Amino acid sequence: MNQQPAPGNPVSRILTASLIGTTIEFFDFYIYATAAVLVFPKLFFPTADPTSATLESLATFALAFFARPLGAAIFGHFGDRKGRKATLVAALLTMGPSTVAIGLLPGYNAIGIAAPILLAVFRFGQGLGLGGEWGGAVLLATENAPAHKKAWYGMFPQLGAPIGFLLSSGCFFILSKCMSEEAFIGYGWRIPFIASALLVWLGLYIRLKISETPEFSKIIDNNERSKVPFADVFVKHTAAITLGTLATITTFLLFYLMTVFTLSWGTSALHIPKSTFLIIQMISMLFFGLGIPLSAKLADSYGRNKMLIAATVCIIIFGLIFAPFFSTGNLVITAIFLSVGMFLMGLTYGPIGTALAGIFPAAVRYTGASLAFTLAGILGASLTPYLATTLAHNYGLPYVGYYLTAASTVTLLALLGAKNLMKHNA
Repeated sequence: MNQQPAPGNPVSRILTASLIGTTIEFFDFYIYATAAVLVFPKLFFPTADPTSATLESLATFALAFFARPLGAAIFGHFGDRKGRKATLVAALLTMGPSTVAIGLLPGYNAIGIAAPILLAVFRFGQGLGLGGEWGGAVLLATENAPAHKKAWYGMFPQLGAPIGFLLSSGCFFILSKCMSEEAFIGYGWRIPFIASALLVWLGLYIRLKISETPEFSKIIDNNERSKVPFADVFVKHTAAITLGTLATITTFLLFYLMTVFTLSWGTSALHIPKSTFLIIQMISMLFFGLGIPLSAKLADSYGRNKMLIAATVCIIIFGLIFAPFFSTGNLVITAIFLSVGMFLMGLTYGPIGTALAGIFPAAVRYTGASLAFTLAGILGASLTPYLATTLAHNYGLPYVGYYLTAASTVTLLALLGAKNLMKHNA
């Protein structure tokens, strides 16, 4: 049955509201990831040797992924109980101030041990907000979508990832070109964090103008709201939360290997200049963005599960050729390597939101989809830069590729097991 947007929810407003929020959230998230590699080791962990400082900085990066399931549970509860709109606004207001606070935080030399502690606290706040943001944005799109365009509508929040990354990388690239290294470390890196306040205001303005989704309105009318969505997800939908989480692991792992790890390894072990590597990464983001709508179209035509299985098989193969392509130091080969990896990322990322939303009933969908996505973040992303760096230093770069291939195999098995859950709803 075709579903029409709620009155006051024109398609353009729905898709813009779902896209703008995730763009802001991912912009905030990625400026932290970039700063965690380029700035924070020197600013917040200056007493450690360079390798230890980078690992300590990446540990704070991982903290947000452990906060995200808590955010998913809290915001998911209110999203399934009170509505998608109000919860999306609250999630945005949680992450935004946390990001601005990081931009205003003094370094270790100014306030000592309080600096890395507060950095960890604010990073936790970022994760808490993103844990509630993503699921609501996907539901805002898919619960207003016609049945035959679920994946197409659902890919708009996903586009926030490459757009947010391009904005964050672009900011750091411009800053690195316009000021000295000393000025960049001293204050330049703070500009994107503080400027994110303007993006948050824009996101709030747009989201306050949307109406509740038709599916949640129907739940209210039929008095079908779950009393404790978190409990219902694990008790009544155990297979969905388990398989959904495992099916999403590779999505996270591939992304943070191709962004945070490659940036760290490329600028240190391969000695590629920071500004040059950021340009290469921004080029690869275009291929990421291209893969998302392509995979959404294919998912609506052939099924979400089939699309995700095909993408995962390609990623398994990609893991086996990871080291040969990323060990040359040749800029052209490195650019091709990153572009292929991010295109594969787009193929798996495009349909995953719609797929996760589709395996849970509407009464617990916000909580279920958000938890599956964020739990996968812990397993597939939280320690990925740290583990990949450790593997590369201790055993060699090929083991980073084996790590990706092993995780992708787990995802493939989960997708095969979830075949009936992730049916294409034509």
